[in-house]
Amino acid sequence: MTEMEVRKKESTFRGKTLEELKVLEVREFAKLLKTRQKRTVLRNFQEHENFLKRVEKKLSEGKKAIKTHKRDLVIIPKLVGTKIQVYNGREFIPIDISFEMLGHKLGEFSLTRQKAKHVSKDKKAGSTKKKSSKKG
Repeated sequence: MTEMEVRKKESTFRGKTLEELKVLEVREFAKLLKTRQKRTVLRNFQEHENFLKRVEKKLSEGKKAIKTHKRDLVIIPKLVGTKIQVYNGREFIPIDISFEMLGHKLGEFSLTRQKAKHVSKDKKAGSTKKKSSKKG
């Protein structure tokens, strides 16, 4: 076996492993993001840091999942491995944060619209025929 076969493929984000990314601060990680996400993180870095503190506090208290309405937060490396429930306007959708989600927003994984469920013509609500009763 060659060294290439023995070594399993390691996931990287812009050339850095998860361990290297978890050491970075929020602003340093923002430099690795694409332009739109970088702008969002740099403008709202305090909001991201406050959310991260809240997540760490809730996890230390023993909560399994954190509920939030903040759909516009960019997923940062320190959130990888946590369970977050994101509100979609009607209910909280549970999300397990994975490495592939880095740089995306929370709202992308909590869909607000559902696919239309089409029903056949004879099963539609207004098309049921009523029996007429005749008196007489």
